[in-house]
Order: sequence, then structure tokens, then C-alpha cells
Amino acid sequence: MVSNLDFTLAIDHHKKSNGSVFTKVEVANFILNLTGYTQISNIWKLKILEPAMGKGDFLIPTVKRLLSSYRKYNGNKGFISLIDAIRCVEKDAKTFLEAKKNLLHVLKDEGVDESTSISLVNNWLINDDFLMLSFPFKFDFIVGNPPYVRQEMIPNDLLEIYRQRFGTISDRADIYIPFIEHSLGLLSPTGKLGFICSDRWIKNRYGRLLRKLISEKFHLNYYVDMNGVNAFHDDVIAYPAITVISSNKGKSTKIIDGGKIDFLEYSNTTSEMIDSKLSTLNNIRELYDVFHGDKPWLLGKENHIDIIRKLETLHPSIEEAGIKIGIGVATGADKIFIVDSSLDIEEDRMVPLITTKDIYSGSINWLGKYVINPFANDGKLIDLDMYPKLKKYFCDNKERLCKRHCAKKSSNGWYRTIDRIWTDLVKQEKILIPDINGHAHIVIDNGSYYPHHNLYYITSQSWDLRALKAILISNITTLFISEYSTKMQGGCLRFQAQHLRKLRLPLWTDVDESMKKQLIIAGNEADIQTCNILASRLYSLTQQEIEALL
Repeated sequence: MVSNLDFTLAIDHHKKSNGSVFTKVEVANFILNLTGYTQISNIWKLKILEPAMGKGDFLIPTVKRLLSSYRKYNGNKGFISLIDAIRCVEKDAKTFLEAKKNLLHVLKDEGVDESTSISLVNNWLINDDFLMLSFPFKFDFIVGNPPYVRQEMIPNDLLEIYRQRFGTISDRADIYIPFIEHSLGLLSPTGKLGFICSDRWIKNRYGRLLRKLISEKFHLNYYVDMNGVNAFHDDVIAYPAITVISSNKGKSTKIIDGGKIDFLEYSNTTSEMIDSKLSTLNNIRELYDVFHGDKPWLLGKENHIDIIRKLETLHPSIEEAGIKIGIGVATGADKIFIVDSSLDIEEDRMVPLITTKDIYSGSINWLGKYVINPFANDGKLIDLDMYPKLKKYFCDNKERLCKRHCAKKSSNGWYRTIDRIWTDLVKQEKILIPDINGHAHIVIDNGSYYPHHNLYYITSQSWDLRALKAILISNITTLFISEYSTKMQGGCLRFQAQHLRKLRLPLWTDVDESMKKQLIIAGNEADIQTCNILASRLYSLTQQEIEALL
């Protein structure tokens, strides 16, 4: 039961942002085919749900398939019996009315009389918050494209309601996470879910509880990698993926490369026909043992996964080998906190800052930026009265600084950066790695700069950082990152801390002296070919494994 307050919060939120990204019809048709919702079967006896209808990208082909299936057995009469065959939910009122109008036109074109059409539409379409709804029956098919809404866009009261209702919301989970959870809970015992959405949840930390739920109670039938595919009417930064999940437990998962598919060719085919054709084109493969509780899903080539599993068994994690991984400072107001030497404030508040622009060439070419440090050495905020120039500068920008979330949490901390700045880090030797890059521009800072939040840094009291750099630019690291991270637009990988921590590394004391010297030289020279050879020796890869990485 949804309270009036809950409903008001949900509707008000979606007046501001509904997170809609609309799917191309050929992709919607492909998903319907993979789930088995085709007109050649008796789908008119079954039930289908679309939890985020949008303007009807899935709805329209769904209705056409439903009517076609019905006519084969019942002719052109009695359409009112389909009143429970479809349920589609849309939260945004304007989008809902547009979809309703589109559907009425389709039903008219399909020869359904006006009275029946109105009755069907009024029962099929629901203008409400899907995450607040319950249904009197389960569904045989659930399809769609759940909304993309970050937590910070959701009112705190509404987010708390969502958290109480859905156990998979953790960390900074996008709203599509509870959409998937709620949908899975509405599947019939033989039901199938087919969604297209961001692929981040299959790898990232915030998807771990959803992965655990699926590994325990469901099965991943298909995974279609949509890397490089223009699946939506609008551009998106992160690549999506198609997942088909069923209530029935299975043994294998079929992996498809969507980048090699002309989706228009598969508009009117069954999943069996898709499997057959893609097998002929060598564009479908089967993986076994995909699920390991809440662990990330590794869906790459089988021989690549075998190498990772082997190294995970034989070697400690990079942190267990004595490596510390951190991220640079986030300010919440870079235009105010990041300055050059021309700003007239107290000099000891200026900390030399290094960003991705400074290492773009593959070596450090500092552009002379500083970050203003509002913290004392003990980690507490400084007394601005002790720094009159800085106080004036901050007060001149106080309105903008106070709008930040970190400032709203504490009125006394309105001039703080999001992260504390610990100046001891400046003097430490550290490896710097950009968060997002086509390939990692990895450089060593000998102890001169503080990293910006778009850089990760690595320090160690055990490994020589030049030797470690050799491993980090080798194909072993590329293998781990490519399997554990999600790709961004342009095929770029994310070298985030959560992915870097997946790396395996021998203890420095277990590396022989000859290998140490060779790694240090290769790291200094950034010779990738030599680094690959040395890494294969360090990890005792077989010739077959070495060839698999080429």
C-alpha cells in the first residue's frame, strides 16, 4: 500500500527528472525476440510488463505482436479478453499521455473498435511510480529500458522509502538497480526478463547485492554487449548491455557481441533462429560458471578468464602485496579551489596540484595549478581569521561554496573541500593513473604534487614503483582491468580503485634480483613489449596463455 506522502514525493521527483533514455525500435524488437515474446507463439494467453514505458518504444511492437498472435486463434473479435495481457508503467505525466495517444492510434490502425481500445488502454497503461506499485499477478515477460537516475537526483525522503522497499540499493546505486530487483520479483516461475541498461552494475561495487540475488535465485540466459552500438535515440556516456534473465536455473550463459549485429535483420525472428544465425557467424559463445555470489561477472573470452582465475589462486592481491591505492582530492568547486600562482592569498595555503592534463603526454608537464588547502596538518579546518587574504577570497565566493552538499551538512565547514587534503602526500613518491583512458598513461611523481580527483595514486613501502609501473603497463593489468571494469564511450577503460584492487601481485621479497632489475629498467623506459615479456615470466604464464593475450 502506498501512502499519500510516498505518492506525492514520487510524482514531484519525476516532474523534475525522469531519467528517460528512449530505445530504438529495432533493439526493442530484438529484446522481445530473445525473451520469446513472438507472435508465432500463444503470447495472448500470457502477461507482459514494461516498468518504464517511455513513449512506447517497447509497447507498440508488443501490442502488434499480441494482436497478431491473438488473431491466429480467435480472429478479429473479442479483443477485450486481452485486458490483463499487458501492463506498462510510466511516471512522467507528459510522456505517459504521449504514449497513450500513440497506442490509441495503433489500436485504431489494427482495427480495434474505439470502446474496446479505450478500455484496453486504461487497463494496460499506468501513470505511477513503478517502485511503489504492487500487482495482483505475476508476469511471464518483463521487458524495457529502466530509467537512469542517480541517487543525488532523488529527494532524500523518497530515497529512504526506496531503500526500505528494496534490499539491493547500496553505495551509489543508480535507480535502475531497484527497478531490476522489483521486476525480478514479479516474474512467474517460468518468466523471463529482458532489459537494456547500463552495464556498470555487473562489475561495480554498487551492483553486488543485485548480482548476489540473481546468482541465488535466477539465471542469466543472454548477455549482449552493446559496446559501440547506437541503441538509443540519445547519446549516452556509458555503454549499455542487454540482459535476459529467467526464473529457471540454467547451466550456461550465451554471450553476443552486439557491435557485430544489424538489429534490423532480427526484427521478426525467434531466439532459436537468432542463436542459429549468430552461431554461423561465430558471434555467440557460451560461458559456464558465471556466478560467484556477489562477485563481478567476468564475461570475456574463456581463456582470458582462466588466466585471471589462475593468478587469483596463485598470488596475493595488490594491496596484500603492500600497495596502497587512493584517489586525489575532490573539491566540489574546482573553479574556486583550483587556481594559479597569480591569486593573492597566503602562500602556505597553496598546494601544487597535478591533473590528467599534466600527464596527457605520458610524462609530467606541470601546468602550474594549485589547490587551496583549507585544512591544518591535524586534519581540522583552519581558522580563517588567521588567513585574512584567503578569508576575503572565500567570502567573495561564499554563495557558491555554500550550495555544495558538503557545505550544507555543516554550516561551519562551508569553505572545506569535499576531501581532506593531507599535504604529506605531496612529498611521497607515487604512481599516477587517470580514471578514464583508452590506455593508461601511467607516470611516476617523485614527490612534488598533490593529485586531483580524476587521478588515482599508488604508493608502496615494499615494491619499487618503477618495477610496479612495468607491471601496470603490461597486458596482465590490461587483462584484469578490461574484465573487471566497464567500458566508456570510445572504448575507454576505467582504472578505478575498485578495479585496480583486483590485480594480483607477487610479494616483492619473492621476486628474484635479476627480475627486479629488469622490471625497474623496463618501467623506467616504459617499454611495453619488454614489460609484457617480463610480466609473463613473473607470473609463469604458459606459451598458450601468452598467445591468448596477444
